[in-house]
Amino acid sequence: MKLTHRSFKLLATSAAVFVLAGCASLTPEVLSQQEIESQSRADLKKRMAEIAPINDAITIEEAIARALKYNLDHRAKSLEMALASGQLEAGKFDMMPRLLANAGYFSRDSDLLRSQDFNGTNSFNPYISSERNRSTQDLTLSWSLLDFGASYYNAKQNADRLLIATERRRKSMHTLIQNVRTTYWRALAAQTLSQRVSSAIVDAETALKDSRGMQAAKVRSPSESLRFQRTLLDNLRQLEALQRELTTAKVELASLIGAPTGTRLTLTEPTDAEPQALGISLEAMETQALTRNADLREANYNVRIAANDTRKAILKLLPGISFDYGTRRDDDRFLINQNWQEASARVSLNLFNLLSAPSQKRAAEAAESVMQARRMALQMTVFTQVHLSWHQYDDAVRQYQRAYAIADVDGQLAQIAGAQEQSQMAGRLDRISLDVISILSVARRYQSMARVQEALSRMQSTLGLEPEVGSLDELDLPALQKTMDQSLKNWKRQMQTKSAPQARRSVEQNQTESQT
Repeated sequence: MKLTHRSFKLLATSAAVFVLAGCASLTPEVLSQQEIESQSRADLKKRMAEIAPINDAITIEEAIARALKYNLDHRAKSLEMALASGQLEAGKFDMMPRLLANAGYFSRDSDLLRSQDFNGTNSFNPYISSERNRSTQDLTLSWSLLDFGASYYNAKQNADRLLIATERRRKSMHTLIQNVRTTYWRALAAQTLSQRVSSAIVDAETALKDSRGMQAAKVRSPSESLRFQRTLLDNLRQLEALQRELTTAKVELASLIGAPTGTRLTLTEPTDAEPQALGISLEAMETQALTRNADLREANYNVRIAANDTRKAILKLLPGISFDYGTRRDDDRFLINQNWQEASARVSLNLFNLLSAPSQKRAAEAAESVMQARRMALQMTVFTQVHLSWHQYDDAVRQYQRAYAIADVDGQLAQIAGAQEQSQMAGRLDRISLDVISILSVARRYQSMARVQEALSRMQSTLGLEPEVGSLDELDLPALQKTMDQSLKNWKRQMQTKSAPQARRSVEQNQTESQT
C-alpha cells in the first residue's frame, strides 16, 4: 500500500513536531541522593564479589599478586589497552570497500508534466513522466584509493597506540609493584612494633604521672622532676609520631591490594629479604634500559605515529581515484527499465592543495622532528635514571646495614637497662628512654628495608623488568601468586648475585663472642 502525498505530509509534520518537542524538553537531570547511594552500593557489592577472601597471613608475593589483579587504577590501564585493541580491530574495516544500501520514498503533490518527448519534439499535449509516489532501492560498492591509503596509515597508528597502551600498562605495573613492596615493609613494621609502642606509651604516661605526683609532694627537687618530665614528654612525642605513621601503613597496603576497608591484615616477614650488592654492571643496565624501558619504548612508537602523520599529509596532496559499482531499482511505472546497473570511475584533485602542499609537508616533518628530539632527550633521562637508581640502591643498602647494627646495639642496651632497673627515678627514666630508642631503631631498620625495596623496584622499573603475565582476568590468584614468586626469584638472580652485606654478619659474630 502506497502512501498518499497528504499522508506523507502528515507523517513528516508529526515527526518534526515530536523532534522539536523532544529537543525542547531536554534539561539537566540531577541524580538524587538515593540513586547515588544505590549505585554506590551496587558497585561496592560487585567489586567485593570479585575479590578473593583473605584467610591466612599474606606474603609479599601474594600482596603483589592481589594488587595486580584487584587494584582499580591498574585495572583501568588494562582496560585502556583493551580499548586500544578494539580500536585497532575496528580500524581494519576502514580499509575495505564501502557497500552502501539505500532505500527511499518520494512523494509530490502534483504530477511531473513534460511538454517535450524524448526525440526533442514539442508536444501540445503535456504528458506525465513520473509517478507522484514512488520508492527507490540501490546497492553500491565504492572504493577510494585515497581513503584506502589514509585508512592504512590510521590502522598502523592504531597498532602503535595499542603498543603504547601496553607500555603504559607495564609502567603502571612497575609503579604498583614498587608501592606494594615499599608499603608492605612499612606495614610489617606496624605489625611488629604496634604492641611495643602502645606499651611504651602507657609506661611513659604512668611514669610522667608518678613524676608529677612526686613533684607536687616535693619528694625531689623541682629541677630534677622537670628534667625527668621533659625527657618523658619528648619520648612520648616520638612514640606518638611513630604510632601515627604505623597506623596508616596497613590502610595504604589494604587499598593497594584491593582489600575491603577495615580488613585486618596479617603479614609474613620474608626470610630471604637480606639486601645484596648488585652483580650487574652499569653498562649492562644501560643496554637493558635502552631496549626495555617503558617510557623509551613509548617514545619510539610516538615517533612512528608522527612519521605516519607525515605520510598521510603527503597522501592528501595526491589526486583522488575512486571506483563505484551498483545495482538500482525504481518502481516508477513510467520507467521502461525499472532495474539497472551502474559503474563509474572518478579522478578528483583539490587544486588549492598544490598551494598548501609545501607548508603541510613542513608542518608534518616538524612534528616528526619534535618526537625524535623528545626520544633523544628521554634516552639521556633514562641513562640518568639508571645511574641514579644504581647509587640510590647502593646507598639504601648501606643505610640498612647501619640501621641494623644500631638497632641491635640499642636492643642490647634496652635489655641491660631493664635488667638493672631500680626503684630510683633515674633508673626508671633510663629504662624507658632506652626502650623508646630501641623501638625507634627497629622502626628505622624496617624503614631502611622499605627504602631498599623502593630503590630496587625503581631500578627494575628503569630497566623494564616486570612479571610475564598475560590477561589478569584469565589467571586466578594462586597462579598469579606463583608467577610473582618466580619473578622475584629471577630478578634476584639477575641483579643481586654478589655476597650479602657484611654488617649483619659482623653483628651476629659480635653477639656470639659476647655470649661466649
